[in-house]
Amino acid sequence: MKTDRRTLALANRRISIRTELLTDQLVSRTGLTAAQAHMLFFILGHSAKGTSLTDIHREFGFSKATLCRILKQLRQTGYVRAEPCAEDERRKLLFGTEKGAQVEHFLDQAVCQACDQVYEGFSETELQELDRLQKKMMRNLSVHTHSPNDSRRREDCEESPTTAQTV
Repeated sequence: MKTDRRTLALANRRISIRTELLTDQLVSRTGLTAAQAHMLFFILGHSAKGTSLTDIHREFGFSKATLCRILKQLRQTGYVRAEPCAEDERRKLLFGTEKGAQVEHFLDQAVCQACDQVYEGFSETELQELDRLQKKMMRNLSVHTHSPNDSRRREDCEESPTTAQTV
């Protein structure tokens, strides 16, 4: 019997959506969503020098309009601040605030808990095989989607450690 690839693709979408919903529930105490938490992690990880919206776009692949909405919420709630870039005043650099740093540990624990729940009952061998297959899917998508961050994403797929990519 041949496997229905559309069913597999739909199942992947449903897994991603439900994982995001689970993570939303676990991080909700901070008033953030899963997407906001991931963006905040990225910004906090680059707070020494700051990061830009373009850097975030390259990392996550979401549209800049979507990222602007998420960033606006992070700024309004005091988790992130923006400063003009010294080299180019048209650009703004993003930095985590003290408030952002204070919730980082809680958010990390919540995301780890979501991952633990999603992968509950998986053996290490199964997780490694899933990781290998997801990387293979990402390589296939990179070849066929031709987005600006494809070459970087292909490298990520080949070199990154096993992580929960869908959270």
